[in-house]
Amino acid sequence: MLLRIHFFPALCFLLMGLGFLLVVYRRLVERFPNLRTVLVLATAISCVLQVLGYVLEFQRVQPYFRVWWSTWLACAALVEEMFLVGLYFALLAWSKAQFQAPRRAFLQAAGAGLCITPIVGTAFGIVTRNQFRVSEVKIPIPNLPKDLEDLRIVQLTDIHLSPFLSEREFARAVDMANETRPHLALVTGDLITRRGDPLDACLRQLARLRAEAGVLGCLGNHEVYARVENYVTAEARRIGIELLRQQAKVLQFGGARINFAGVDYQKMHASYLAGAERMIMPGVVNVLLSHNPDVFPVAAAQGYDLTIAGHTHGGQVDVELLHQHLNVARYFTRYVRGLYQEGKSSVYVSTGIGTIGAPVRLGAPPEVSLIRLCAT
Repeated sequence: MLLRIHFFPALCFLLMGLGFLLVVYRRLVERFPNLRTVLVLATAISCVLQVLGYVLEFQRVQPYFRVWWSTWLACAALVEEMFLVGLYFALLAWSKAQFQAPRRAFLQAAGAGLCITPIVGTAFGIVTRNQFRVSEVKIPIPNLPKDLEDLRIVQLTDIHLSPFLSEREFARAVDMANETRPHLALVTGDLITRRGDPLDACLRQLARLRAEAGVLGCLGNHEVYARVENYVTAEARRIGIELLRQQAKVLQFGGARINFAGVDYQKMHASYLAGAERMIMPGVVNVLLSHNPDVFPVAAAQGYDLTIAGHTHGGQVDVELLHQHLNVARYFTRYVRGLYQEGKSSVYVSTGIGTIGAPVRLGAPPEVSLIRLCAT
């Protein structure tokens, strides 16, 4: 089949956008009947853009478009869908203002705010999307050997080098990682977004990573989507980065050893971490590198002390409402951002570097993560 149905979130956004488009069209025609022809044309263009944005989610379609065009067309469709939501509520508020004179000024102002908010929010998110920061977290490990106390591990994840993130901008993140003077550096997947993105440029920058014990990593889902798993593995090895693909590597720090195991991206609804328990080494600290964090309960049950992941972008657009965080990532996993603990095991989820869908970050700033191990 040429197309495979992507139900969430792409298809949901498409259906939502088309639904709001029809409602907005009807309301605008009622208010401005003389502009019916213009509105029909604008609605048709909007419909085509949204459908095209959805179709460009499919790997078999993307090769027919230049990567720059496919990336920005998909982005325009997503931003348009968000704008239509704001426009719908703005029209709703303005219609109420016609019948409630005492509240007219308030409702008109609210309507204008609802219409403008998506535009302002998107603009702010675009400006701040590459304001990288170093996020430091201490992770307690039961019975941590003294020689592993304060071990510094720097993590880069979800780079997504693409039209949304230039090589020059990513180079700043690599510099920030090197400035932490880590004992070990980790790269946990999603170097690019789609086939045709500057993969070699990303690897060129990752080759500049410096750590006492070297650089380890694992693959993400976008390496799978772009079908570059073997190429990335070979090129990474050539530049001194060891990607652990159902493999483990023991590192020695002083008189203590620590075991790092890595797995390829674990597909949702599949049997997570099949065979990963065989990579655990008894009597030492065991750390699992997994791009997606939803494997954590299985990793904890298997005996891993720590799981290090990314994948979620911290939601990328995260809105806090009544002390609840609203973002798309929460529909996939409850491990969205930061440190989570279950029993004696922990998972750390980095918000990552890059963006997908749209070059926007709100409430989930991009980060270079510095993990420091400590005894409980």
